[in-house]
Parts: sequence; structure tokens; C-alpha cells
Amino acid sequence: MSRQDVIRVFHTSLSSLGRRITSPIEYTLEVFLMIYLSLRAAFFDQAQGLRSVFAVVSAQIYFTGFQALPLISVLALASGSIVILQASTNLSLFGGASMLGDLMVVIVVRELAPLLTALIVIARSGTAVASEIGNMRVNKEIEALESMGIHPLSYVVFPRLIGGVISVICLAIYYVLIAILGGYLVTSLLHQLTFSYYADSLARAFSSVDFGLFLLKNTFGGAIIFMISCYQGFLVKEGPHEVPQVTTKAVVNSVIYVVAFNMIVTILFYLGRLMALGMV
Repeated sequence: MSRQDVIRVFHTSLSSLGRRITSPIEYTLEVFLMIYLSLRAAFFDQAQGLRSVFAVVSAQIYFTGFQALPLISVLALASGSIVILQASTNLSLFGGASMLGDLMVVIVVRELAPLLTALIVIARSGTAVASEIGNMRVNKEIEALESMGIHPLSYVVFPRLIGGVISVICLAIYYVLIAILGGYLVTSLLHQLTFSYYADSLARAFSSVDFGLFLLKNTFGGAIIFMISCYQGFLVKEGPHEVPQVTTKAVVNSVIYVVAFNMIVTILFYLGRLMALGMV
């Protein structure tokens, strides 16, 4: 291989590496730009009334939140029961039963509730939103809204974003309640655990910091899911064959971004605690 061929291969590899690095950044910026434009259009575009926007928000809450309650109930009950049963059994062997509340808060409230709720919403509503908007692009409904003087971002994206975030927060709260209360009821049938002791342990473990982490993860997690799903739906340009493609991409990207965001928040939280203790 000549020197010029080596240089050409090196430049090609370098260009490919650069595209791989800048592509996620560019994608993230484009998603945030779309959300900014949708918020701006929603507050300054007066072509559609609040009633029509509220109707879309309500429909999104019903589909994303209410219809997902059975699935959330099953997962929350199962995970809560497993965590309580395993924790109470193993901690009692080592004399650390008082840490049951701490484990429930750390595992269920901080981690499981935001993550599993987000994954369920991605599987149900993320796919639906991406395919719905994609089909609207195929059927020229977006152009029809524009011809009527209605900004599509304010009517299509903004209500779904607001309804989705509200739904995710409510579902996560419901998940925690079912996991904590329902898990205790199931565990009490198999293991001796008084409710007063269990409730006192939870009350001592839960703090305002946990509430802040819970709200942060679920608010931004819900926003990430519906931002990416709406953005992917708008990428449909040529025909119906693109709808499954953008829907799959919406699911994959939503999972990656939500998991990465939760991991970053958790890492920063524990780093902050270590720094406060002077261990870092």
C-alpha cells in the first residue's frame, strides 16, 4: 500500500470517527430545537384555542397514563414484593432489619420507579406517538394544519409533550404506592413483618432529596420520551414504509437517552454525597 493510500484510509477513518462523535450531539440539538419551537409556537400562536389543545392533552393522558395502569400495577406489585421479601429476609439474618426502609427508597423510589415507568411508556406511547405523527405526515395532515393557519408544532407536539410528562409523573407515583403498599401485603402473607415497623422504617428513610430525585428523573424522562418520539415522527418524508423505521428508531433512542439520563443523575447524586462527606 502506497503512502497516499495510507493517508486516504487514515482520513476516511478519521472522518467516520468524527461523524460518530458529532452525530449524537447534532441529533440532541435538533430535538431540543424542535421542542423550543413547539413551546414558542404554543404560547405565541393564537390560531387554535386552549380547548382544542386541552382535548389533545387529555387524550394523551388517558392513553399514556390511565390505560397503562394494569401493566404498571403488575410490575410494581411484583418488584415491590420481591424487594421487600428479599430485603427483610436477608437483613434480619445480619441484624440490619432497620435498613429495610432505606433499601426500598434507594431501589424502588430512586431507581426502579423512574426506569420501569419510562420503559413501559416508551413501549406503549412512544411507539404510538411516533407512528401517529409519521402517518399524519404521510396523509398530508401536517400540511392541512398549516393551510388552516395552525402551527403543527403547537397543536401536535406541545400537547403530547405536556400530557406525556404529566402521565409519566403520575404513573411513577402510582408505581411507588403499589410497590410499597401492595408489596407489603404480599410479603406479610409469607413473612412476619408488622406494618407499623415497616411504615416507621420508610418514614425515617424518605427525605426531600429523594423526592427531588424522583421528580427530576420522571419529569425529564417523560420529556425525553415524547421529544424523541415526536421528532422521529416528523422525519417521515417519502411514504408509509418509513413509519416503522422511525418508530423503531424512536424506541431505541428513547431507551438510550432515558437510561443515560438516569445513570448520569444517579452518578452525580452519589458523587455529591461523597464530596459532602469528604471522601472525594
